[in-house]
Amino acid sequence: MTEVWFYHLERSPLDRVLPGLLEKTLERDWRANIRAGSQERIEALDTHLWTYRDESFLPHGTGGGDLAAHQPIYLTTKSDNPNGASVLFLVDGAQLEKGWDTDEVVQYQRCVTLFDGHDAAAVARARSDWRAATEAGHEVTYWQQNAEGRWEKKA
Repeated sequence: MTEVWFYHLERSPLDRVLPGLLEKTLERDWRANIRAGSQERIEALDTHLWTYRDESFLPHGTGGGDLAAHQPIYLTTKSDNPNGASVLFLVDGAQLEKGWDTDEVVQYQRCVTLFDGHDAAAVARARSDWRAATEAGHEVTYWQQNAEGRWEKKA
């Protein structure tokens, strides 16, 4: 089954957390898909991943086409996996189109949901997704930042 990780963003915004998670993903020689809730968020992430640090960038692509299969990180609003990614990141309210008990999830080794802890709707959606992922038999883990900003496994 797929590992499903929930990151509760309370101390750091998505733009600060996501690049580090993507760096760790690439260090494992895994490819990633980032599914966002809107095209505007895809465009913002596209710019951010090229410029998030002066001395580094994260190679990625958007928009499909022939080059999508070669991207180590692919940004989309759809349920496609053109680069054969091992990890799916759900951000900015993105949801699975087919649900937690389908091949949409099991094609990935890991599915990472990042949600804004200051948004009541996002928290409610994450709780619902937690229940659904657990009921579907996935190995589910919850991560929360401590006072020093480090991630701790809470459940």
